[in-house]
This record gives sequence, structure tokens and C-alpha cells, in this order.
Amino acid sequence: MSGETEANGLDDAAESEADFRNRKGPLAFRTISEVADELKVPQHVLRFWETRFDQVRPLKRGGGRRYYRPEDVDLLRRIATLLYVKGYTIKGVQRVLREKGAEGLEEEVSGSGMSVADEASDPPEVPTIIESVTENVSTSFPEPEIVTVTVRDERTDEENAVMRASLEHVLERLEAVKAVLVSN
Repeated sequence: MSGETEANGLDDAAESEADFRNRKGPLAFRTISEVADELKVPQHVLRFWETRFDQVRPLKRGGGRRYYRPEDVDLLRRIATLLYVKGYTIKGVQRVLREKGAEGLEEEVSGSGMSVADEASDPPEVPTIIESVTENVSTSFPEPEIVTVTVRDERTDEENAVMRASLEHVLERLEAVKAVLVSN
């Protein structure tokens, strides 16, 4: 009996925390953990986005604790949608913010209005091409529940060649050590 009570007590505590979060009003400020849970992204991703998007500026209180305004959460939701659903790069989202502002993100998310690439008469960016191709393709894949963050490596070809040569040298040395160990 005491084991059941203990288990129920833990369940009640977890439920009351979830109920508390759901009871917050729409204008209430949110902590980083609440925003991360709502957007289904890790907290460190939100901190990273703060460094990449000047428009994301949560209030910081004692000890550096972050509090996000409702408009911050809306902006982060649009950024997440463009990055994870629409296939934009961080630079692509930065470009939309720079050229159209935060309101432009809503247009990009909803698909209304012209894209930044169309307005500039530049060749379409990769996300635009992907969107046009995927509109005509029906997929029966379920929506993923886990969000994966892809970090693009922006090294030059020369830097990649130097890194490759260095790794090949390390591999040769490891194979030599392996040969010595195997022969002993």
C-alpha cells in the first residue's frame, strides 16, 4: 500500500506541474524550460538562437534566468517552423528577418506573399526549390516527434583538404601502432 501511495504521490506532483504550466495565461512570461518544452527543442538551441537572431531578446533576471514574453515565444515558434519544417538555413531566416522583419516570418511560415528570393529577383534559394518540389509529392510519412538540429560546417575547401590530410596522417600512425601491437 505504501508503495502505491508513493507512486501516486509522484504522479500527482508531475501532473500538478503540468497543470500549473497549462494554467498560465496567454500573456504570462515563460521560462526557457517552458518554451523549450512547448517548441520541442532543447534549451541550448534557444540560447544559440539568441546569439544568431538579434530579435530574440528574453528578459534576464537575477542569476541570468531567462523569461520569454509571448511575442518572443511567437517569434521563436516561427523561427523553428522555418528551420525545421520549411528547410530554411539560419542565414535564410536571418535574411527574411533583415529584409521583412518579424512580420515577414509569418508570411514565410504561412506561405502567403512572395519569398525574399522572388522580391530580390535572385535565383531561388534551396528552401524555395524544396518547397516547390515537395508541394507536388505526397508522402505518407508520420510527422517526427523528435527535433534534430543540423549544424552546417562552413569550412572552405582548403581547410577541408588540410583537415583530411591531417586525419589521414593520424590514421597511418594508428595503423602502424596497431601493426606493432598485433605483431607482439
